Amino acid sequence: MLFFAGRCGLVFGGAQRLRRAALRIPVTGFKRRPFITRISSLCGILIPLILRQSKYSPIRTVSIAAILGGYVIRADLKGAVPDCADVRTVGIPRALLWWRYGVMWQTFFEQLGRTVVLSGESDASSFERGDALSVDECCLASKLYMGHVEELVRGGACDALFIPSWANEGRFLGFCTKFQALPDIVNNTYYGRRDAPRVLSLLVEAQQTHSFEEDSFVDLGVRLGATKHEARSAYKKATVAQLRADEARRRKQRELVAKVKKMPQAQRPLTILVAAHPYVAHDPMVGKPVVDMLRDMGVCVLFSDACDADRAVKESFEFSPTLPWLVNREIVGSVANMRDEVDGVVVMSSFPCGPDSMTNDAMALRMKGVPMLTLTIDAQSGQAGLETRVESFVDILNYRRKGGYLHER
Repeated sequence: MLFFAGRCGLVFGGAQRLRRAALRIPVTGFKRRPFITRISSLCGILIPLILRQSKYSPIRTVSIAAILGGYVIRADLKGAVPDCADVRTVGIPRALLWWRYGVMWQTFFEQLGRTVVLSGESDASSFERGDALSVDECCLASKLYMGHVEELVRGGACDALFIPSWANEGRFLGFCTKFQALPDIVNNTYYGRRDAPRVLSLLVEAQQTHSFEEDSFVDLGVRLGATKHEARSAYKKATVAQLRADEARRRKQRELVAKVKKMPQAQRPLTILVAAHPYVAHDPMVGKPVVDMLRDMGVCVLFSDACDADRAVKESFEFSPTLPWLVNREIVGSVANMRDEVDGVVVMSSFPCGPDSMTNDAMALRMKGVPMLTLTIDAQSGQAGLETRVESFVDILNYRRKGGYLHER
């Protein structure tokens, strides 16, 4: 083979650790080798790439590592093929990470000329559909997700469902393992059914396989029939749209806080931070009823996901250097940053969330002096019970503000 040249050693294979780690080498690395070695080393990279682009080439997956005097070049030659170019309508379940990345996902597909169909808002029927498809140990939020998937499947208006595998965005920036397993969960749930949906997926796993978000979306765009340039352009526009939406929510919350601060002390409403995953805090079936209760009581409600996420993550490392979940880091950091801006904190979780079960207890123990109400929402939560707990918490905060029976020690 022509892949051996000079002092460049080439290793072929599909090793996961080489995937998507594109050309990582200091520029000075080439200057330390003779000219013929540099040329031959580049040939070792370019020849497989040229062969890979040929439609007659038998090469389908080649991962190579060129070792140059202590420097390493890594290239992934696994190219995406347009196997989903016939997909014109993409369905997205309005649950879980849609509440975090929904604008980006929808914009990406629309930029590629696809029609996006969203499932409806969560309600009791969403839970009933999802509960019938899930095992008992699944949390309320994941059961709702399956309910939204079933709604899109029954609707029959989608060529495929977008169900990404979202594992982590780096070390200590992970997500619940269910988010990584969602494509498998859906495929296995519908296995053997005539109405089994076609799943359009991608992997975001930056820590071990180096499957970075941008590369994964570009590959998905190529699978949909776009060129790499078109796919990358769609991704960039999608991320800009998501950043603008996030900044608009943060700006709105900052303006609300500033407005409350300008009010006379005697007229200021109670300010409460709702600390929860976005798919808990904003979902009509899970957290929105609690938010509505607070607002009906005249409370100014703030949200942890509308705080400065970068600042919150940085602050969270003071709380725990090893906390593995990104969203929980944002929640912890937001509570720490906003503790002096609010009268109390309502921490909400969907039963039985594993990451929250650890993080919420740790927050309650570590953050002394912050009035905190912890609510665990499940399908059996009665409205009357929630109202009683929320009303009691608000009453305590009012007494506290007036110098009542609750004093700091």
